[in-house]
Amino acid sequence: MAKHVTGPAAFGKGSAVNEPHDTARMLREAIEEGKATMPAERSPLVCKPAQIESWRIFKIMSEFVDGFELLKRYGLGASFFGSARCSVEDRIYHDAKELAGRLAKRGFAVITGGSTGIMEAANKGAYEAGGASVGLNIHLPNEQRENPYLTESLEFDHFFVRKVMLTFASEVYIYFPGGFGTLDEFFEIVTLIQTGKIKRVPIVAFDRDYWDPLLAVFKSSLLKKHKTISPQDLDIFHIVDSVDEAYDYIVANVTC
Repeated sequence: MAKHVTGPAAFGKGSAVNEPHDTARMLREAIEEGKATMPAERSPLVCKPAQIESWRIFKIMSEFVDGFELLKRYGLGASFFGSARCSVEDRIYHDAKELAGRLAKRGFAVITGGSTGIMEAANKGAYEAGGASVGLNIHLPNEQRENPYLTESLEFDHFFVRKVMLTFASEVYIYFPGGFGTLDEFFEIVTLIQTGKIKRVPIVAFDRDYWDPLLAVFKSSLLKKHKTISPQDLDIFHIVDSVDEAYDYIVANVTC
């Protein structure tokens, strides 16, 4: 009688898989083994590690599975991005809260990084409107706080998995002023649309004071001087300066 092998060994050389459902079952078993063997203290990923840690591979797989399982429960989605350092006294906090509330009433699930600042504002707006308020948080050494306005949440260890989930999640992406992380997420989506890796969806850049100087650099340096982008690439995103303008643009352009 052949020995039944589960976990990572099931995918080794010579393993026999006869049916698609067998592959799915073995994959889930391997993922669960990866979760169970994950050490409590995990060192950060480094360039060209001397040894690939098998637990890390299956932890990454488990994060993808958990993320897709969560997101498939929602229909229309609106992802909000922006600074975690924004406070409730800031105008953009109230704008994010109002826009998220209006979209929630329209049937959008509001999806954020689940932490403070703009993320909290958007989740609060959706929560108080009685809508779905989802947080996709990240485990950080300084313990990024989860905001209290989430109807469902998931925490990731790996930024790149979290970014895939945020990219996969929605029919519109809304970017409020932020730091390196917000700009990283903005350029990620813009690049994916530019290269045809995801379908074209509305990209809303909120607050002209923040975005117009960046747009000027795109035009003067990237487009005119260095010719590293095309004129139509500047049409991938749309800059707005008010909740009404953002809401009207989203309603008119979300076609899914």
